[in-house]
Amino acid sequence: MWPQVSLREVSREDVPRLCEWLQDEEVNNTWYGCDESGAPVHVGYTPQNAADCSSEEWEHTFQSEERKIYSICNADGEHIGEGQLVMEPEVRSAHMFILIGRKDLWYQHYGASAMIHLLDEAFSSHGVHRVWLAVPEYNEPARFMCERIGFVLEGRLRRRQQRGGEWYDSLSMGLLADEYIRRRPGLLEQVAGT
Repeated sequence: MWPQVSLREVSREDVPRLCEWLQDEEVNNTWYGCDESGAPVHVGYTPQNAADCSSEEWEHTFQSEERKIYSICNADGEHIGEGQLVMEPEVRSAHMFILIGRKDLWYQHYGASAMIHLLDEAFSSHGVHRVWLAVPEYNEPARFMCERIGFVLEGRLRRRQQRGGEWYDSLSMGLLADEYIRRRPGLLEQVAGT
């Protein structure tokens, strides 16, 4: 059984927690690592800057039609991670990102449960035809999770991800709407309480 999670809008209280998670080397190594200055890399926005940004900047970042950013919460409503969908309307596609920042919840299927919610958002709410993601070749648990959900390996993005001063390939994986619709009932059976 997979745990229940929910998606909600990002709050200003969530951003410092995300910054803290990204400072952790183990969390950071599963995400995007650090830049040349040693600062954690994040996609879509810089959490360190978002904490103190103006209301207009906040709205531009977190209310965008092009990039949907969600906080992931456990069944108790505690913030445990972040999910993003970068919309590609020209090709009815979305690029997905997911991070479970709470290490005590790793390997307990929180990422898989969150992914189901993000896929529901992409396919049902936004009507995309395809969702894709890029998994660093060294992140075997993430690759396995994506395969279990139904993602299919589509190719390699050569030397896309830097870790510890070395460059690694990312695996491009995709899932089509009709594939997800067929798999969704079986996936939901694995989520606790459904």
